[in-house]
Amino acid sequence: MSTQEIFRTLEDIRFENTFNPYFERCPVYDAKDAPELRRHYLAEMLDRAADAELDAIWVGRDLGYRGGRRTGLALTDDVHFADHLERWGLDVQRPTYGKPVAERTATAIWDVLLRVNVPVFLWNVFPLHPFIEGDPFSNRAHNATERRAGAGVLIKMVEYLQPKRIIAIGNDAYNVLSRVFAEDFVYKARHPSYGGQTEFLATMQSLYATQIAESEPDLFGHIPGANINSR
Repeated sequence: MSTQEIFRTLEDIRFENTFNPYFERCPVYDAKDAPELRRHYLAEMLDRAADAELDAIWVGRDLGYRGGRRTGLALTDDVHFADHLERWGLDVQRPTYGKPVAERTATAIWDVLLRVNVPVFLWNVFPLHPFIEGDPFSNRAHNATERRAGAGVLIKMVEYLQPKRIIAIGNDAYNVLSRVFAEDFVYKARHPSYGGQTEFLATMQSLYATQIAESEPDLFGHIPGANINSR
């Protein structure tokens, strides 16, 4: 298994009413080289995560139009794009124009992740952005066919990265992961949106009881020692 094989699989995933941020350019918000930038960052993170002693892959449902569609990074919006890259020791160049856009789910995820000082990789069951027909800046749940294609990518990802565990963010992710991987390999956290943030935080604090940094974030939201780049 290799990063190149994962990217070949990502390139081959084609469905109507989806956006592939690694091989497509949004004509409204993307910089000219946005797909290349998103491929570069994902490839670097994959290789660095494979070299690290990876604690977990946190898995959400699919990319959202305010988050991963723009950044190419699961569970990550523009506001936390730099935080994500800096965790893996990468310089930051945004692939989108304009004022940074925030996403509610990404905000909740990074509120925790900024305090976790072990290597964590972020991904989704379906790795593209599914949208409602005629409205590319909307979100919809992926369908069963798309889910099967995404599960194939995720299996390759797990084979390559060799995490100690997988943490499903929400029921949709857990229902897929629990059928694909061994029961003692998959953990479940409630999705933080729609009233679930308190339960999500409690679960993550339990799962990371000994790894969450005691330090408070500085003015820029960073925790001392939270960069987990292994190279």
